[in-house]
Amino acid sequence: MSTVVPLEQAEPARATMLELFPEGFEELAKSDRVELAVYTDGAGAARMWRAFGEYSWREVPEDWAERWRLFHKPVRIGRLWIGPPWEEPAEEALAVVIDPGRAFGTGAHETTRLCLELLLELEPGSLLDVGCGSGILSIAASRLGFSPIIAVDDDPIAVGVALQNAVLNGVQLDVRLADGTQDVLPCMDIAVANISALATRDVAARLTAPRLISAGYLESDCIALPGYRQCEHRTKNGWAADLLERA
Repeated sequence: MSTVVPLEQAEPARATMLELFPEGFEELAKSDRVELAVYTDGAGAARMWRAFGEYSWREVPEDWAERWRLFHKPVRIGRLWIGPPWEEPAEEALAVVIDPGRAFGTGAHETTRLCLELLLELEPGSLLDVGCGSGILSIAASRLGFSPIIAVDDDPIAVGVALQNAVLNGVQLDVRLADGTQDVLPCMDIAVANISALATRDVAARLTAPRLISAGYLESDCIALPGYRQCEHRTKNGWAADLLERA
């Protein structure tokens, strides 16, 4: 099913779709409009209707599984190669093989890329990944020499997917089921939170990490996090990420 929005409303519509369907959605440009589409069920249709008011739908084609694979292509971010299991990594790159399953995080989204760019520029240390999704940031951090790494997510499916991807990549991750906005968070050198703007504020208030990479929000969002000062602000296609340090 899909919904069509004017081009000037594309950014907030993408953010809404990401919250409704973190496992992924398709975007098709139509001159002055953008169509946002997703494979989903009746519950997903109800969420779409509540968010956008109207949508269109059609039967899923028999080759939907292969069509889904077409949208997961490898990406290169500095030394890192991010790609699905059915693609061949570049020989000279640090490979991060990700099968997203039903968890967010393939490397294609702008906020993930921005987080990885910032990670590449930091000295390795211990790392906390809040809202780890598929485990992509934790696994990439391990490839870059960060250790130990603790990854948390409040979705049991994401925890399972992250553990599977850790095994797939042969890395050691401590993956825990926890809510970063409510549960006690361990003290690590660096924290990464690629989540929504509202959740980022709640998580930051509970962190003790000297450095924080935050993302998952639009360029137009104004992020002021308690206890942290902004060191760097990066944007890509309307999305933003920040590197912050303890004030």
